[in-house]
This record gives sequence, structure tokens and C-alpha cells, in this order.
Amino acid sequence: MSTDGNRLRPQDLVRVTPERVGGAVVLDVAGEVDLLSASVLSEGITAALADPPELLVIDLTGVSFLASIGITALLEARRSAGTATRVRVVAPERSVVARTLQLTGLREALAVTATRDEALAR
Repeated sequence: MSTDGNRLRPQDLVRVTPERVGGAVVLDVAGEVDLLSASVLSEGITAALADPPELLVIDLTGVSFLASIGITALLEARRSAGTATRVRVVAPERSVVARTLQLTGLREALAVTATRDEALAR
């Protein structure tokens, strides 16, 4: 429940904004990715891969919390992209998300970079 007594909706917790940058699609993710809101991230990824770009960048710079279901969505993005689309995840150094991905040992598997520019350049 929110402070005004209404039910929280997934889109109240996380925002996924797509942006085309050349042959890439960048998903700017902001908020908390948890059990309630992970579907918003998954839907954004699915939409971005519907017309497969050369590169999909999932920018988690604005994410303050990443639950295991959010990590699952990132791994699923990589699987769904197949060989046609490269996937990069942005998690700034010393952020909660970077720490989470470091502890899970997924930095390499998810091709994590510290900045959006670095992800677009790879």
C-alpha cells in the first residue's frame, strides 16, 4: 500500500525508458526492481528485442535496489537476445547494483560496464 492508501502498482516502483542510439537500444531503468516491479523491466526488455537491435544496453544507473528476480530478468535478456543482439548492463562502480552483481559473480556473464558510454563503445 502507498502512503495515500492506494495499492502500489509495478510502474510506481520502477520506470523503464527506451531510447534509440544508432543501432542500439538503451533502456534507462530507474527505481527499485523487486518481486512486484520486475515485470516492468521484463516487458521493457521484451519490447526492445521485438525488433532486434545490434546492441541492447540496460542502464541500471538509476536503480536503488535489485532483487534476485531482477537479476533473472537480466539473464533472460541475454538468453532471449540470442546471437543477433549483444547485451550490455550498466552498473556504476560502488553502486548497490554493481555490488550485487559482483557478489553473485555475474559481472562477466552480463557484460557489466560502469558507464553508458562504455557500454555503447563495446
